[in-house]
Amino acid sequence: MTKAIAILGEYTPTFTPHIATNEAIKHVQKSFDITLIADWITTEEIDSKLFDQHAGIWVAPGSPYKNMEKTLWAIRYARENKIPCFGTCGGFQHMIIEYARNVLGYHDAQHAEYDPYFSSLFIAQLDCSLAGRELQLNFVSGSQVAKIYNSCSATEQYYCNFGINPNYYAVLRQGPLVISGCDAEGEIRVIEHPEHPFFIGTLFVPQTRSTPETPHPLVSAFLQAVATHAR
Repeated sequence: MTKAIAILGEYTPTFTPHIATNEAIKHVQKSFDITLIADWITTEEIDSKLFDQHAGIWVAPGSPYKNMEKTLWAIRYARENKIPCFGTCGGFQHMIIEYARNVLGYHDAQHAEYDPYFSSLFIAQLDCSLAGRELQLNFVSGSQVAKIYNSCSATEQYYCNFGINPNYYAVLRQGPLVISGCDAEGEIRVIEHPEHPFFIGTLFVPQTRSTPETPHPLVSAFLQAVATHAR
């Protein structure tokens, strides 16, 4: 299989998280000598051949996407076939929707960016925007993300106006998905799948804190998981 990752989203060359995504990948490639092709793919062009050429997917910030259903299909395929899947900001939110629909059985689970008046809004507009803010995070001890950071806390940056609807927190904890990171108020900010080599979503945008000298640990772990899967 080609050592390639598909970055799913609507690429905007002036959007800071998209610029940071490209740069963070370069940081890891140089530091860890990982040769990976990174392809930006608009969500409307996702098709059944996506995983023929890509060993992992990064569901990027910048929603709403042009095709939500195709994006959810790609996330589900990666989850069910243990293909590395990393979702940041909007990607995290769509990982939640996919999980709610296809694992928890909430087939009408929806995102407020697409239909703000829908009844089953698993992703809702935040009462207070997190765009441009840096916040402290606490990770569950022993979780995959805590091991990746080698710490149970971190400070990360956000670019989002939407997050998980608190009314569904209890529901999300009923399945295999692990809530592995929260902010100081206990709001869910990181999820992972314990039976998957790399299925991690973050509401924050870790790539913005990556530097050539210190590649972000989450981006590094994701690319290493993709390289391993490709082999």
